[in-house]
Amino acid sequence: MIIPKRLKRGDRIGVVTPSAPLNTEELRMRLRRGISMLQEMGFEVVTGRSALKVNGYLSAEPEEKAADINEMFSDRGISAIICSQGGGTANGCLRHLDWEAIRRNPKIFQGFSDISVLLNAINTMTGLVTFHGHDVAWGLGWKPSEYDLTEFRRRLIDGEAGEVASRGGRRTVRGGEASGRLIGGNIMCLLKLAGTPYWPDCRNAILFMEGYTVGPDDCDYMFHQLEQMGVFDQISGAVVGYVHSLQNSSVPVEQMEDILLNVSRHYDFPILKTNDFGHECPSTVLPVGAKAAMDADRRILRIEERCVE
Repeated sequence: MIIPKRLKRGDRIGVVTPSAPLNTEELRMRLRRGISMLQEMGFEVVTGRSALKVNGYLSAEPEEKAADINEMFSDRGISAIICSQGGGTANGCLRHLDWEAIRRNPKIFQGFSDISVLLNAINTMTGLVTFHGHDVAWGLGWKPSEYDLTEFRRRLIDGEAGEVASRGGRRTVRGGEASGRLIGGNIMCLLKLAGTPYWPDCRNAILFMEGYTVGPDDCDYMFHQLEQMGVFDQISGAVVGYVHSLQNSSVPVEQMEDILLNVSRHYDFPILKTNDFGHECPSTVLPVGAKAAMDADRRILRIEERCVE
């Protein structure tokens, strides 16, 4: 496992756009607000060469987006890289990333949603711990809560491990305890890595997942896919975060955690439901690739080792 250096005042943070373009004034305004928030915290901020590009449904060509990431990792003046937003096309970058440069120059890399693709692929290919947490536009630039800012500081500046603070609403779905490396993110985006060299090692891992615009049928097919891939035979536990579409449905619908419980009914790994990460909610920062432990009965999720130095 490779861990990056923690952030300190005066450090320079690079912003990249490896997925959807910032193609409206609203999105660019949110980006500016997010950058201002980082500056108020004492950081300098620079944007990648193609971070503001708009190329139809793409922000830029995959080679250009990957080049921004490669340059940010290779630039010794950059201490952390935070993605501007998610989208749907981050996996196009993968074949163009310089894994050796990333391995040689470990630094904080953070995002969520479609960026789950990059978080898990980078960890798989290099061993670098990456961070599932708010991006610049939709997280830091859109009504960040005190929970958001506290968790950002705890994990990336103070370097704290220990229990993940609960926002409330945790539930034991299937009891038990588990420990292992954290893998996961947005479950629909994570499955883009299935069948590729970038798929994470699920053996004895804790799989965390959230969803945005998913329905019960989406959850069902994704969990059956995971079962058919052998993932349920390998993981030690599962944590379900905030699922915006299901938890905000105007009519009663089955929830992601209950569908997971049903599809995995022949397995015994513990399942914990939380509301501590996801879309359009206050979110903690979870280190992908770091060791964690969970106790579903006591509704505890804990980071077991330091993730920055």
